[in-house]
Amino acid sequence: MVRRLDVTGADGVRLAAWDFTERTAPQTGPGVLLLHGLMGRASHWAPAAGRLAARHRTIALDQRGHGASEKPASGPFTREAYVADALAAVERLGLGPVTLVGHSMGALTAWQLAAEHPDLVHALVICDMRASALGAASQREWQDWFRRWPTPFPSLDAVRQWFGEDDPWVERPNPARGAFFAEVMTERPDGGWGPVFDPAQMLTSRETWVHDAHWDSLAQVRCPTLVVRGLDGELGRAEAQEMVRVLPHGAYAEIPDAGHLLHYEHADAWWEAVAPFLNGVLTS
Repeated sequence: MVRRLDVTGADGVRLAAWDFTERTAPQTGPGVLLLHGLMGRASHWAPAAGRLAARHRTIALDQRGHGASEKPASGPFTREAYVADALAAVERLGLGPVTLVGHSMGALTAWQLAAEHPDLVHALVICDMRASALGAASQREWQDWFRRWPTPFPSLDAVRQWFGEDDPWVERPNPARGAFFAEVMTERPDGGWGPVFDPAQMLTSRETWVHDAHWDSLAQVRCPTLVVRGLDGELGRAEAQEMVRVLPHGAYAEIPDAGHLLHYEHADAWWEAVAPFLNGVLTS
């Protein structure tokens, strides 16, 4: 059974962490911390957590502004705040030296934490996150995309339909994408459905990788690191291989037919890609 753990993050922000650890696995000591991407939540890691939890202490964190964690109106939603929150979770839950597994924004948080606190991080998995800046046009595209959302949605089925088929960003029907977004919706008092997060806070959160590159912090990561991408994801092969080259102890994996939500859309293939690396670092 998954247990909720309350953690106080940076600036006193209340964070929800979710403990997937099975009773037969170690309940204390070094473990695995799973960090979701922008707009995600800890539950998106459930398939991966289920594979890890039988043998390892496995925690997934709802990051600030996401899931069941606090969404402070005044923020901050900076890189520093996200990293400080992850650090608080590692320290207050006694997870170090931790193995960090991050997707998208969560991967950036993970490698920045590994760069700044090498003594606390044993190993790292980076899932489909770029080190290069995306450019101002990307932020404008996201602003326009949020405006197109037909909120409030009348039902969760309508959420699945729009994000899985009707969204202009969807090139072909993608039920997994629809399910992904259905998990981050909540019912409103009027009966409609909308996101558990504030889109304006999401735009603020992504500003630092829209305008800034993060190659320097990547090069400071000293622990074993796996860079994994989907062939149809946002991280291109050339950039992923350059990230591996920059990392002092980098390795590379890719998943055919997977997009940006590789760990969620193709959980079995994702596990096959990362299991050799995780099995190696978690037993060393």
